[in-house]
Amino acid sequence: MSFRLLASIVRDRNPVMLPADATVQQACSEMWQRRVGSVLVVDRSLRLRGIFTGRDAVRALAEGRDAGATRVEEVMTRNPVSLPPGADALDALHVMCDGGFRHVPVVDGESICGVVSRGDFKGVEIDRIDEEEHLWECVR
Repeated sequence: MSFRLLASIVRDRNPVMLPADATVQQACSEMWQRRVGSVLVVDRSLRLRGIFTGRDAVRALAEGRDAGATRVEEVMTRNPVSLPPGADALDALHVMCDGGFRHVPVVDGESICGVVSRGDFKGVEIDRIDEEEHLWECVR
């Protein structure tokens, strides 16, 4: 069985990208306005340097940080795991499950193509990963 390629999932999407010196408040505002769960943190050449997610925001606030004064680079996940656009949906789901995260940047060399989240995947893809996880639990 073949699964969709990540290139087809992120096609025609414009991921939220912010510089490392953007504040947590700015990142959260962008995520809220665009209704997404992550911001890709980039350098001046638009190369991926990190990812900021809702989990990072919660952690920053729980630590008592000021969202308006804290830069995303202080609380982001640096050098996140990424996948190429030629990877398939099941590859992305494996990476997410194994790594314990919900967002994976899609990068072609140093060029950002987009970001996928667990919610981007369809029933058959989710069913397959659930089936594989169940089989691993039975084998252990």
